Amino acid sequence: MACSMLQLFLIGALGPRLVGELGISRTVLGLTTTAGFGAAALLSPVAGRLVDRVGPRRCLVALLLLAAVSLALIGAAPGPAVLLSAVTLGGLPQALANPATNKVILAAFPAGRRGAVTGLKQSGVQLGAFVAGLPLSLVAAGTGWRGAVWTAAGTAALAAVWAARALPRDAVITAPGACPARSAHGVTRRLAVFSLLLGCGIASVNTYLALFGSQRLGLSPTAAAALVAVLGVAGIGGRVGWSRVAGRPGRAEAMPALLAAGAVGAALLLALAVVVPPLVWVAAIAVGSFAVSANAVSMVLIMQRAAPGRAGQDSALVSAGFFAGFAVGPPVFGALVSATGYPPGWLLVTVEFVAAALVAVPLRSRRGQEAA
Repeated sequence: MACSMLQLFLIGALGPRLVGELGISRTVLGLTTTAGFGAAALLSPVAGRLVDRVGPRRCLVALLLLAAVSLALIGAAPGPAVLLSAVTLGGLPQALANPATNKVILAAFPAGRRGAVTGLKQSGVQLGAFVAGLPLSLVAAGTGWRGAVWTAAGTAALAAVWAARALPRDAVITAPGACPARSAHGVTRRLAVFSLLLGCGIASVNTYLALFGSQRLGLSPTAAAALVAVLGVAGIGGRVGWSRVAGRPGRAEAMPALLAAGAVGAALLLALAVVVPPLVWVAAIAVGSFAVSANAVSMVLIMQRAAPGRAGQDSALVSAGFFAGFAVGPPVFGALVSATGYPPGWLLVTVEFVAAALVAVPLRSRRGQEAA
């Protein structure tokens, strides 16, 4: 999971060096996020079917090799065209990540452990952000940004060798996956819409939190960057903890709405931080603990509800919604902030989280109906 998104975290962390050496504009740098997540959203349905047909072990090895190739191309990029092409190629590892890892968990772990393991693997995304922001940034300071990206590419290639040797062999596919029950299909579609709205809000916070702290609250660049680190650490803890809870029988259906409601409170705290600046730290912790964690709980619920042979496709559909939110949310937020300032922007994020909570509420009703 860390390798699947490492390219985007590295580009963000090494952005000033990229702008200076390659002569690219901030607009082009911002387009890398749209290219990566947009490609991942478009490719996710195909990737999900591929995982179900080919098997998760093969797809995880391919994922890591593709991530290595994408990172190597970024490291060799002479200009913006190759850079954007490499990032777009990196959308395929992103698309494969959740379907393949979810199916490995279904194959390798008993039901009682899947929630906790899912939370741990989902925290790999935040681990990738940490690796890009600290160890690889230190490598870049010593060897240049290309050396840091090539180091990441070599790490992904080594991980592919490990995956080929360590993961359980793919089961033989003897028949196409069963057609999902209407109720399971409805849960998947609802979670896809929930993830779209959630992704819009999370991506806006991820992209603009440090800038908000620096421009509006007067934080130093180091303190503003620490806001993102605090959010990331809270996200790791939240994903591991809430996924463990979701893995217990009868708990997962209620949690997306509850976590989205917590995210609403976090977004309101961001808006209030304009008046009471210290609240921004509480808000960063709350966004990580609730909003970021909700995506991991969605994956637990998908694994519990997916029809036999369709866990990859269902995971991919939910991931596509999340990636689409990441591609759409920041540009809309940025345009609104440029026109009206940060408070309306945080209110937009609040509305997105409210909508996500409302979309998820019927999942609780569905649980009650099935129990009856």
